[in-house]
Amino acid sequence: MDRKRFRPLLLTLFVVALDQISKLMIMARIPEGEIGASFFSDWLWIVHVRNDAIAFSMGAAFPVWLKYLLFVLLPIALMAGLLYIIVSKRLEGEFTSIQRWCLCGILGGGVGNIIDRIFRSLRVVDWISTDLNGFLGMDRFPTWNIADGAVVCSVAIILLSMVFDRSRRDGKEG
Repeated sequence: MDRKRFRPLLLTLFVVALDQISKLMIMARIPEGEIGASFFSDWLWIVHVRNDAIAFSMGAAFPVWLKYLLFVLLPIALMAGLLYIIVSKRLEGEFTSIQRWCLCGILGGGVGNIIDRIFRSLRVVDWISTDLNGFLGMDRFPTWNIADGAVVCSVAIILLSMVFDRSRRDGKEG
């Protein structure tokens, strides 16, 4: 067995563990709907919020059966597909090392939020809120968690790596 191919899954485990531990701490210490702490002149809040939809509260009004389908079953299928991509020997050369690690960060974030949806009545625990001072027409950015942050950062790094890889290849060809 090629351990190097499976090593990035350590990031998946780390993200899931950190995400779930942080959510348990928030639930134990801050009543739902309340701000537990404020930092940097109210720029950062540690708050206990439950999201029964997806990004930016999209789908909050969906019936429960549709939420299970779109917010639990579909993400489980997507995470299984992503896991296959990560560990597949056939796809081994398709991604750089950093991209493989980032795919594992996305997997960890996805699994962290799926755990919430399954074991917390379709409600994801969010707890990080930042002030946008009216940027994009919002006073505060929608509340998020470590799983969300892992997905966003991993996607951003993958996109940047693709841009830099392409420009490096274009430079070699030209």
